[in-house]
Amino acid sequence: MKTSYSIASKILARIKGKGMGYVFAGNDFLDLGNLVAVQQVMSRLTRNGKIRRIGTALYHYPRINEKLGGELPPAPDMVALTIARRTDSRIVPSGALAVNVLGLSTQVPAKMIYLTNGPSRDITVKPYTLRFRHVAPRRMAAKGKISAIVFEALRYLKENNITDEAIDKLRSGLSAEAKTQLKRDLSHATGWMRPYIHCILSEGQS
Repeated sequence: MKTSYSIASKILARIKGKGMGYVFAGNDFLDLGNLVAVQQVMSRLTRNGKIRRIGTALYHYPRINEKLGGELPPAPDMVALTIARRTDSRIVPSGALAVNVLGLSTQVPAKMIYLTNGPSRDITVKPYTLRFRHVAPRRMAAKGKISAIVFEALRYLKENNITDEAIDKLRSGLSAEAKTQLKRDLSHATGWMRPYIHCILSEGQS
């Protein structure tokens, strides 16, 4: 029993150390105890209201909206990254989500699509649904995460709908580090995208 409480205190300390809003899976704590012990701690913390269970072996350390007093939903990207970590897979935001992540649109899609080298699945964490789509390795070949998101955003916008405004926003919004990696990843871009990427890289590089 003493050992169990020791594991519980270590797990709770790590959760609190990550801050409110943290999303995690039970197997994130297997370095602190065996699976059965960790599951027991997760159940106890959930019953005590310290954490919220938001899916199968998926948990949230809730953050409070100070103005309204209610709990804020877990951030979609944190949920997606936790699932990727749990399945030992890579993910890349795609479609309308990629456009939103890059600030090219303020509209948050109801269904958030991630490309993955892991299994395809849909996971609903109210008020949104995360859709993971397994794709061929070449679709995720870019080494840089931002590079891959840029490729997906351009693919979603389509060649005839990419505006000068969108190019300008990416040119000014991407960090010098992201641009350097984007240049390195250029060979992984579809042919029609490359002139647009050259425009993104044409100014503001350090």
